[in-house]
Amino acid sequence: MAETASSSRTSNFLLGAAAFMLLVAHTYGRATAGMPVKVTYDRRSIIVNGSRELLFSGSVHYTRSTPDMWPDIINKAKEGGLNLIQTYVFWNIHEPVQGQFNFSGNYDLVKFIRLIGDSGLWVTLRIGPYIEAEWNMGGFPYWLREVNGIVFRSDNEPFKYHMKRYAEMIVNLMTKEKLWADQGGPIILAQIENEYNNVQVSYREKGKRYIKWAAEMAVELYNGVPWIMCKQKNAPPSVISTCNGRQCGDTFPGPNGPDKPTLWTENWTAQYRVFGDSPSQRAAEDIAFSVARFFARNGTLNNYYMYHGGTNFGRTSSSFVTTRYYDEAPLDEYGLKREPKFGHLRDLHKALRLCKKPLLWGDFKVQKPTPDLEIITYESDKYKVCCAFLSNNKTREGATIDFRGVGYYLPPKSISILPDCHTVVYNTQTVVAQHTSRNLVVSERAKMGKWEMLRESIPTMADLELKSQAPMELYTLTKDTSDYAWYSTSMELDDLDLPMRADIFPVLRVATLGHALLAFVNEQFVGFGHGSNIEKSHVLRNPISSLKRGLNNITLLAMTVGFPNSGAYMEKRFAGPRLVTIEGLMSGTLDITQNTWTQQVGMKGERLQVFTEQGSKKVEWLPLMNNSTTATPRPVTWYKTYFDAPEGNDPVAIRMSSMGKGMVWVNGNSIGRYWVSYLSALQAPTQQIYHIPRAYLKPTSNLLVVFEDSGNGNDGDPEKIEIVTVNRDTICSVISEFKSGDIANPVKAAQLACPDNKVIGKVEFVGFGEIEGACGQFRHGNCTSSSSNARQVVEQECLGKKSCRIPMERERFVDKADGCPQIAKTLAIQVACAPPVN
Repeated sequence: MAETASSSRTSNFLLGAAAFMLLVAHTYGRATAGMPVKVTYDRRSIIVNGSRELLFSGSVHYTRSTPDMWPDIINKAKEGGLNLIQTYVFWNIHEPVQGQFNFSGNYDLVKFIRLIGDSGLWVTLRIGPYIEAEWNMGGFPYWLREVNGIVFRSDNEPFKYHMKRYAEMIVNLMTKEKLWADQGGPIILAQIENEYNNVQVSYREKGKRYIKWAAEMAVELYNGVPWIMCKQKNAPPSVISTCNGRQCGDTFPGPNGPDKPTLWTENWTAQYRVFGDSPSQRAAEDIAFSVARFFARNGTLNNYYMYHGGTNFGRTSSSFVTTRYYDEAPLDEYGLKREPKFGHLRDLHKALRLCKKPLLWGDFKVQKPTPDLEIITYESDKYKVCCAFLSNNKTREGATIDFRGVGYYLPPKSISILPDCHTVVYNTQTVVAQHTSRNLVVSERAKMGKWEMLRESIPTMADLELKSQAPMELYTLTKDTSDYAWYSTSMELDDLDLPMRADIFPVLRVATLGHALLAFVNEQFVGFGHGSNIEKSHVLRNPISSLKRGLNNITLLAMTVGFPNSGAYMEKRFAGPRLVTIEGLMSGTLDITQNTWTQQVGMKGERLQVFTEQGSKKVEWLPLMNNSTTATPRPVTWYKTYFDAPEGNDPVAIRMSSMGKGMVWVNGNSIGRYWVSYLSALQAPTQQIYHIPRAYLKPTSNLLVVFEDSGNGNDGDPEKIEIVTVNRDTICSVISEFKSGDIANPVKAAQLACPDNKVIGKVEFVGFGEIEGACGQFRHGNCTSSSSNARQVVEQECLGKKSCRIPMERERFVDKADGCPQIAKTLAIQVACAPPVN
């Protein structure tokens, strides 16, 4: 009996794989494109045109890529099995000045939504207008902060007036362009507010009244599609509460109403990063497990946040957030497929689609043979359909589960999906999809020309116009028009103040609320200090060697690294120097905080726009190495050169490893902040490579301008900056047996396919047995057997081809005497793709 069950199980697994690979190759997306459809919901799902739907969604933000990238990103999202794309609407970039609107270029929201609709996909529009999103001020424009009497996100009349005015403008724009589903457009869901439960208690009764008002206001503005609120336990009856997190199948208690479906608006595919962070990763297997578990427990919409993260161009990121955003998403920063995450989730969507009918119309039943094993079925006698989810919650041990007379092996922490309650077509821990490794190739064509430099002068008190008794608050001073503001004061010292010994120096101490600070005394650099995303306040405390008898000038350059984006009372956040003293004088500690200060916003180079072709001609640039200047790098220096566009069509990036902190422009376009001198706990920069969209480049003579704000001595060597191209031409296949005596991967072959019509040009690794490392860094383990002709076999099957398939046959990879018969074997193959030879 046991032998029969095992034989049946194997047959089922292989039959399921065949069905999986051949029968589900169908088009995803809306069949009603261009036709008005009614969107409603019940307790089970969103209902489109009278039909319940399973929705596989991904967050893609139009502001974090360029219009020329949008079609490719959208098409890849569709290829990945998505039928819905979610995006925020970014108030501060659409209305940077009150009453002045911008919907052009990267900010063309209408064009972005139309492209999604033209691809046959639906849209969730998260109007907010508070969005968080690691975006400056959570999406609020700076001018809103200065509205008299305003309190953000509360039952506050000034805030509600402006929030409603903006939301109404966006809703009316969508209506005018006929983008709502009931007009024939792709928008089937809209969101008002965002994760308000995180701050509601801070506003007490005003918070309760505000969230009720927000929901009613949204439905009043447009009631043709459902409205949602994420992480809102007490969501009003007119909107659907949804879950955000990593494990909503376990943590979400469900919507707060019997007639509302279970929706997941943010399934975090990794974690955004701030400068100073170590790498953040989340395995494809873990994401797949969480999604399968969610759908097995009545979920019908899952949204990956992010599906494509992209780039925080310019000064758009919030406090300390890196320029690269959610690079660990299924589509990386450049829009390239991150495998196996992309492929493994694509395969999951295929499997779940095979369960669509039982999931949406079947009866739910759960069984727990053991505390760690679970069987969930959706079955309907009326429709003669059945789908099963077999779960093993043990994190370290595999298990065999008996289901309807058949034994099914489940790897640790995994779920198997059986769309007919008999045939396994997918297991969350078993990755069939190929793997990729990202490569950076130094461009031969994009060599830098000669560098020139322009040094900002260090101002004194007499050079700055804005006068105050104490240093002005930084956010209010800059009004988010620049990361930088100068502060200066002066003081008279005599011999009774200065130390008598030449080897003893007074100390400048500046306590600041963030984010970073440079200090100069008598135009000589004293030091650089900064806070962190966790503790933005910091104290700069450095010795001064340049104090002198007579007049002394103290100059500070205070810096923001984005505004806060979360929490209650955001309109009341403050930054900048708060206490300035000089310690170690003969006369004691001197407090100069109330000494009368002058201020100025921004750099002279910013005001002249020296990062543009026209602006760069307004100043005199000096050669980087010049007898009249010192070769030692120093802070607040501009660097300029030209380069030609790199060869080919691969994405382009710039390696800033030799610099410290600052900003980069290409042909006048800001590609964001860099900060490579801020090391993580791994003693490595959080980000060294920065994306330059191809759309920003000309064939030749591209103007590159770098502003190094804090380099000194060890930082700020522009001659070592490199232009690179980015590819994922290293591809791998890794398939494994579960354990000795159990069936192996249902697709018993390594499968490899090159991107972009490239062909396999080189076989770089072949191993069978214990394999260590990952794609791009494979190593043979302690027990790895391979026949002498293993590489030859792979080369014969793969070289020169766009794709190949290598059967996992032991006799081809194992010597006659298997030294480790008890070890489950892994087959790992790594190849390099290249353009085809003409």
